[in-house]
Amino acid sequence: MALTKGFKALLDESYRLIETVTADEAKALLNHPDVVFVDIRDVRELEHEGVIPGSFHAPRGMLEFWVDPESPYYKDIFGSGKSFVFYCASAWRSCLATRAMQDMGLSPVAQLGGGFTAWKAAGGPVIPREDNPGPKA
Repeated sequence: MALTKGFKALLDESYRLIETVTADEAKALLNHPDVVFVDIRDVRELEHEGVIPGSFHAPRGMLEFWVDPESPYYKDIFGSGKSFVFYCASAWRSCLATRAMQDMGLSPVAQLGGGFTAWKAAGGPVIPREDNPGPKA
């Protein structure tokens, strides 16, 4: 089976269409009351690596359903009018997720460039998942 567009092409296209914030820019946004960091990593990654304090966990596989008010799985946080910064481990999943959220009309949205890996390398705070005071679903 030949694909008409592989993951690299999807990523390249999406990177051109979305906003990306650097780890340093994201650190400056961390405690802003109108910004929500959305962690789309698998729960096992959160348990193993920790999380950004105050972040909201929205598994990548459920994101579209949690954002759409017509969905039975809708989460009110996505109707809060806040800005959203999506992140994963290395920014591939968050790149595609940010594009999908933008396409759905969620705004404003951005992704954390380099993902959680870049966040940690830039000295961003990390806490255990169970200690996260972030908004709950």
